[in-house]
Amino acid sequence: MKILELKQNIFKENEVTADKIREEFKKRKKLMINVMSSPGSGKTTTLLRTIERLQDTTRIGVMECDIDASVDAVTIENGGAKAIQLHTGGMCHMDAAMTQQGLNEMGMDDVDLIFIENVGNLVCPAEFDTGASINITILSVPEGDDKPAKYPLVYTVSDVVLINKTDTLPVFDFNKELVEQRIHELNPNAQIFYISSKKDEGFEPWINYLKEKMEEVNHG
Repeated sequence: MKILELKQNIFKENEVTADKIREEFKKRKKLMINVMSSPGSGKTTTLLRTIERLQDTTRIGVMECDIDASVDAVTIENGGAKAIQLHTGGMCHMDAAMTQQGLNEMGMDDVDLIFIENVGNLVCPAEFDTGASINITILSVPEGDDKPAKYPLVYTVSDVVLINKTDTLPVFDFNKELVEQRIHELNPNAQIFYISSKKDEGFEPWINYLKEKMEEVNHG
């Protein structure tokens, strides 16, 4: 009897496609960032605040990935960035093949920085390489400081954790020292930035990080 390890084969094929995407971005001196989080953490609003600060110097594109609807893509376009809506056909994550389809449709010539706003989910998106060079996770204060303990993989694969909705810290029992400890136990190199996208506060360190990464790409 022949046994096929389907999941392993799917991951291997995905990794090959993801590596090809990264190589193409490197040649073109462009940067792609994969944004993951649970639903309602503030991904779209955080991207809007980020776009506001970078759009005068950086051409930005966003691939909005949802199971259905196109609300977020319209919001991003109205915010001044190029956007395309991707429907995942019921799948709870993006993978490299979907990324390539989105890039083919959106085009890369008139963008310098592309964000993938992944499907709202803390499990599946962490398992699939999208071809992005940087992974970030947004954790909102109301979700609780225990999320890194409950969903370790997404924090393990993230280069940056944006802790959003800091304006609600007085309301919720959220321990900043504990959440940082939990994140760094999983990923000692993860950078952590505190922001409030609603209040438009705390974005400077995050924006400086992005500018540094863009400089590295341009001179790499």
